[in-house]
Amino acid sequence: MIRARTFTDARQQSHSNAELNWWIFMRVSGLILVFLVLGHIYMTFIQVSESDATFDAVVAKLSNPAWKFYDWMILFLSLLHGANGARYSIEDYIRSRPNRAWVKTIFYTVIAVVFAFGTIGLISI
Repeated sequence: MIRARTFTDARQQSHSNAELNWWIFMRVSGLILVFLVLGHIYMTFIQVSESDATFDAVVAKLSNPAWKFYDWMILFLSLLHGANGARYSIEDYIRSRPNRAWVKTIFYTVIAVVFAFGTIGLISI
């Protein structure tokens, strides 16, 4: 695992290109998520009045494929970002290899199910 704060330190600490790529992904996805979520909050709670925030308004908004993609990007990036962060914690705190494998298997299965249900929910509207 890379515990660097700069790209140069991360490159020196990485044992594989995969770890370096995950390190870069965490920085980039975190920055993108900040803007996606702030935009979502603005468009959902500030731009729309409370009386207009109805189920029908949400369905009308999600009938546009661009909004579906926007919400799907938040779902995808947040789950992948969170899963990778949890992977670091799992590797730090669970020392036994068999236990770590079981925990990761269960965790990744839950992430996949949440992603599948979220995607199905966005597509079905």
